[in-house]
Amino acid sequence: MKTVHLVDPELRPLLALMPERILEASVLPAMREERQRAALQNLSQDDGLDVAVTGHLIDGAEGTPPVRVAIISPRNARASRMGILHIHGGGYVLGSPEQSMPLTRPTVAEQGCVIVSVDYRLAPETPFPGPLEDCYTALVWMAEHAGALGIDPQHIGVMGDSAGAGLAAALALLARDRGGPKLAFQNLMYPMLDDRTVTELDPNPVTGEFAWTRADNRFGWYAFLGIEPGGEDVSFYAAAARAENLNGLPPAWIGVGSIDLFLDENIEYARRLLRAGVPVELSVYPGGFHGFNGDATVALARRAREQRQNALSFFNPLRQ
Repeated sequence: MKTVHLVDPELRPLLALMPERILEASVLPAMREERQRAALQNLSQDDGLDVAVTGHLIDGAEGTPPVRVAIISPRNARASRMGILHIHGGGYVLGSPEQSMPLTRPTVAEQGCVIVSVDYRLAPETPFPGPLEDCYTALVWMAEHAGALGIDPQHIGVMGDSAGAGLAAALALLARDRGGPKLAFQNLMYPMLDDRTVTELDPNPVTGEFAWTRADNRFGWYAFLGIEPGGEDVSFYAAAARAENLNGLPPAWIGVGSIDLFLDENIEYARRLLRAGVPVELSVYPGGFHGFNGDATVALARRAREQRQNALSFFNPLRQ
């Protein structure tokens, strides 16, 4: 472990708990089942939060299946809350709204907002653009049904982690270019933005050793794109970092660990957003690897969680 000395000391014991595995198509069914089982088991435990979770099926685009969403909302119903479209992580090949409840439920409780968490189709079974179109379908439905959901349509933003944050960034581009719902903000935790990281000739020597490796990244991008990553024919709606025009995008908060594989692409995207006149807050967490914020017993994770909520609060004038 050549970069273990760079890992935050409180995070180092977690390295021994990381399973040794090779991410490939053959292991996905078992990994998905295991993660969903663990997520449902966690949901069966009372977290004490006064929030409700309901499910809904949205009609998909012509020729596509319905899009399932989980709606997380405060139990005390009222109108004109901030709304968040949440997009789960998992390298484009794993994950579900249930897996992300440890993030979405506390966010609803703290912000007094309504979250719609989308269960987009996963790669490689459904490559780009299917997952992004599912997210766009959910966003349009959310805006059109804002009144029934108790949401102010002028205060809808997107939030995601990893691949989910990559989809959120791409969705912001798509909504802008299609004249879709106007987004109030982007809340992006270590977004997976650039397939060209797979093929870079001079990779950062201190990133990508733990949790999400360069081999994982190659598999995730190949599964999502359906072609080799790094080529000339990749759409910027698939890899948001490829977009040449970043004008008119909503303000963004971006958080990433200093040894996360996505560090360089996140810093570069933040720089380019700023040059396009988009307000950006960038938080880099020393010694944080991919997914470091998952353990609330670690001070660095707590700091990242707090700063993320502070960023949401900044765009939440409706909070009560």
